[in-house]
Formats: sequence, C-alpha cells, structure tokens
Amino acid sequence: MTRIKKIVVGTDGSDNSVAALQWAINEAKIHDAKVDVVYTWEFPPVIDPLGVSMLPSTEEMNASADRLLREVMRKVEVDGSKVTSRVLRGAPSTALLAAARSADLLVIGRRGHGGFMGLLLGSVAQQVVHHAPCPVVVVPS
Repeated sequence: MTRIKKIVVGTDGSDNSVAALQWAINEAKIHDAKVDVVYTWEFPPVIDPLGVSMLPSTEEMNASADRLLREVMRKVEVDGSKVTSRVLRGAPSTALLAAARSADLLVIGRRGHGGFMGLLLGSVAQQVVHHAPCPVVVVPS
C-alpha cells in the first residue's frame, strides 16, 4: 500500500464540498498526511440590467474567494491537522488536476454549485475522475 503524504481537496463552498473536506481531514489524521485545500474561481459572465457585460476586478474576485474559503475552513474540525488552503484562478477541474500532480490523493464532493442537475456526478467530478494523476475519492452527499 502506498503511503499517503498529501491530500488535495477541492471546495466550492457547497455542503458536499465541505463534507469532502472534513472527510479528507479525517483521512489525513489516519495517515499523518498534509491537506491542501483548493478553491478556484474564474470570471463569470456578469450582465447588468441594460444588457452590458460587466466584470469585477481580479482583486474583488480574489477577495471574495478568500472570504468564501475562510468560511469553509470555519465549518470543519481541523484539530491540529496539517492543513493549508489556497485560492487559484482558473477552471475548477483544470486547477484541481494541476494541484493533484503533487498529491497522493484527490478528494472532491459528489456535486457542487455548478453543472447540470441531472448528472450523477458534477462536471468537475467527472473531469477529475477521468484525468487525475492520482487516486480520487468522491465523497457522496
């Protein structure tokens, strides 16, 4: 059995991703592993009431993402675990796959905020499961 030293976990603030984060922290305790929590963002299409496209600044998006990530971290029990968190700009699946290159395990929730509601797995989960460079755990809701 390969020793697990580093677990990357993706979060988007959804209840499923918080459950995945708590699962990853609990698993890390068993293996004395580090947990790298990743939250990603990309510019959304924002249209004002007159139909004009508006984009928030990079600084505003980073600040918003940082706030969300702090909120997520307050929802889990870290209990002295080696947990770091970071915000990355880019498509969630692309950023998570890149972060997983240095991981022994990648953990995500079954469904997050995005995707089509009819899918069993979210679109990010499907991309990650099919292309990850390490084993993936998809935590159910």
